[in-house]
Amino acid sequence: MPTLTPSAVRKQVSAGRPDPLYLLQGEDEIEKSALAHEFEALVDADLRPFNVEVIHVGDATSGERLVSAVSMLVAAARTLPMMVSHRVVIVSRAETLLAPKRESEAALRAHAELERLFSAPDPRTVLILVAAGLDKRSRMFKLLTRHATLVDCGVLEDLGDAERWVRNRVASQGIQIEPRAVRLLAERAGPDVARLRNDVDRLLLYALGQPVITVADVVEVAGPAALQDEWAMPNAIEAGDAAAALRQLALVCDAGAPPEKVLGQLGWLVRTKFPMLAPAALPEAVDALFRTDVDLKRSAGDPRVLLERLVVELCGARRSRLGGGRR
Repeated sequence: MPTLTPSAVRKQVSAGRPDPLYLLQGEDEIEKSALAHEFEALVDADLRPFNVEVIHVGDATSGERLVSAVSMLVAAARTLPMMVSHRVVIVSRAETLLAPKRESEAALRAHAELERLFSAPDPRTVLILVAAGLDKRSRMFKLLTRHATLVDCGVLEDLGDAERWVRNRVASQGIQIEPRAVRLLAERAGPDVARLRNDVDRLLLYALGQPVITVADVVEVAGPAALQDEWAMPNAIEAGDAAAALRQLALVCDAGAPPEKVLGQLGWLVRTKFPMLAPAALPEAVDALFRTDVDLKRSAGDPRVLLERLVVELCGARRSRLGGGRR
């Protein structure tokens, strides 16, 4: 069976075409739980009490408790949906069933029953197993790779995933966050879940006692993404990507970088890269640099606007000369 990203699973849910069996993996417990509960959207809110079942099996580690938990799970998964196309069964801490602490006759019976269920899941039930790391060499994991859709909940693909991760993390602490603050956090960290986690943890500590986290809190606590890659703007100019270069310039300016430092970096780019990559664009680029330097020294305009104009001119020169060179 395939391995999907959380985004791909959400598309399945939105389209109303889920797979019958999922294994949600990864160390991010909050993200796994949030994604599991998004499957509830397959059932109308009024009918969820009859068609959505959440089974907690954290204490069913061995013996008759394990057998009882597996029997309850199988019964829930085999129950027909009521007045809807799908029934949803969510199993939290599923690793206690899939990898019990002690092997015993009871555990073997329970595993045999689980294997029968996983090998032929009912297409009218969506069974979601939420589990911590499993031994990939185990018989049960190998069985699930054949019959279940595997989902790694530690992967963020784009800005939307990052925003969703921030909202879930903050909501789990019983705090609200402004939509613009969510957006700013996601833009600054990008789909880097490790950095997002660090930023949000520091933000929660900083805003301790506040009912709402604001944009000002994010600006104060979370460093811009440009600080992680100070050459992102020159790289974008090299590629002739004005939109990306302007975004990176905004991050650099928001971080408080002096205009002279930014100009110096752009001067280095023109001196060292343009002669090789776009020699025909060199005179035009040097002229733009000189004019911007003079305007900054004369305070002939807002420094940020002057730098934005320079970035656009450099990108334009790079693109036009590249285009001319191809003809």
